Amino acid sequence: METATRSRAWRAILVMCGLILLGSAAELRAGTLLSPGAGVLVRKSAEPFGVFAFSLSAGNLRQKWLTLKDRLDDDMVQLALCDGDRDNCASPAALKLLAIVDQVRGRDGRARLGEANRAINLAIRAADDGIDDVWSSPLATFQRGGGDCEDYAIAKLAALRLAGVAAEDLRIVVVRDVRAGEAHAVAAARLDGHWLMLDNRRMAMVEDEAAQIYRPLFVLHQSAVLKYVDEPIRVSMAAETR
Repeated sequence: METATRSRAWRAILVMCGLILLGSAAELRAGTLLSPGAGVLVRKSAEPFGVFAFSLSAGNLRQKWLTLKDRLDDDMVQLALCDGDRDNCASPAALKLLAIVDQVRGRDGRARLGEANRAINLAIRAADDGIDDVWSSPLATFQRGGGDCEDYAIAKLAALRLAGVAAEDLRIVVVRDVRAGEAHAVAAARLDGHWLMLDNRRMAMVEDEAAQIYRPLFVLHQSAVLKYVDEPIRVSMAAETR
């Protein structure tokens, strides 16, 4: 019996090693589950805060983000057209946002991200959506002149995209502010492998690991909504040794 148990344990270890050594690049990307059940290996996630997050296929937040994403895509087309022909741009909101984009384009590296954070924080006045919690597109926010935390974050994503930052290096992160006891949203931008938080509550940017008052809940990227797990998942051989 003991020999059989030891054999099963070694077989589980060999299977795990085989997945690590022979798995495809897609299987080995950060934050990917490499095997089902109790024997699970998770590498440090490539998402902000370094915590594993899994994709949601349904839910109110996902629907809200996808609906907003359609409007954001429309805004990006209009902004690109206005960017190429400003004399004939009929949208004052687009011209105001593009003026910020010009400032951002004039900077490099961390200064580029910091300029987007600072300029948009100053351009939008804080306004509570109330119980409806409407997520506005960048042009709607600049037309109104105000917005809440996610509206700031969405506008920063648009400005940085127009300034040349790759979409792969941009996120919106929904967090819980443990000090204030409330949900909050920030933009996140990756620079040299580190995630910086672009927060409407402060001009200075901090890295995700230094944002200790924030507990990550969800991350929004392209057409995906990911939910963070509460605790890192560890390798467990319990089921294999029974």
